[in-house]
Amino acid sequence: MPEAGPPPSPRIDVRRLDAASVEDFRAVHSAANGADWCRCVAWWTPTWEGWVQRTADETAARRGALFARGEFDGYLLYEEDRPVGWCQVGAADRLHKLCHSYGITPEPGTQAISCFFLAPEARGRGLAHRLLEGVLADLRDRCTQILAFPRRGEELPADDVWTGPEGVFLRAGFREWRADPARPVFLWSRRSDPSPD
Repeated sequence: MPEAGPPPSPRIDVRRLDAASVEDFRAVHSAANGADWCRCVAWWTPTWEGWVQRTADETAARRGALFARGEFDGYLLYEEDRPVGWCQVGAADRLHKLCHSYGITPEPGTQAISCFFLAPEARGRGLAHRLLEGVLADLRDRCTQILAFPRRGEELPADDVWTGPEGVFLRAGFREWRADPARPVFLWSRRSDPSPD
């Protein structure tokens, strides 16, 4: 009897969020994943004042209003058609709080990766790299540069890397654009992209 080989790797897809995938967004940002409080609206609020006092219902309403006006601001990661990850991406200058918080004035057309989330069961398996690869594959021909805002530090808890882990961006060809011991700004530029055309 021939030896059984390793099980096949699960199919991984990265898809841009749209009206048809709103329920998949909600499945990722759910209580089951410990992610039903923010729903990726932190950067859409005017200031940090009172942010932690917001309820899950308030953030759900804010996210619903974004969808209602056609704001589908990111990408979903799927493992065998099950949504397991999220990356918020869009024009950097649309998020005034992000720009103010980091003291940046992005060039027109600059994209920003401003949130990064994997469901707990999807962590530690290299899927963050796959998610960012998929985002870059879609954005490469549509923009010239992308900013990212990873947290820096030893053994940060998952809740503290909600803007993305530093190593994932470095591996993808981002470089440090603005130094900071805890909250640097990284830049990916088409001019320095190490991937083949």
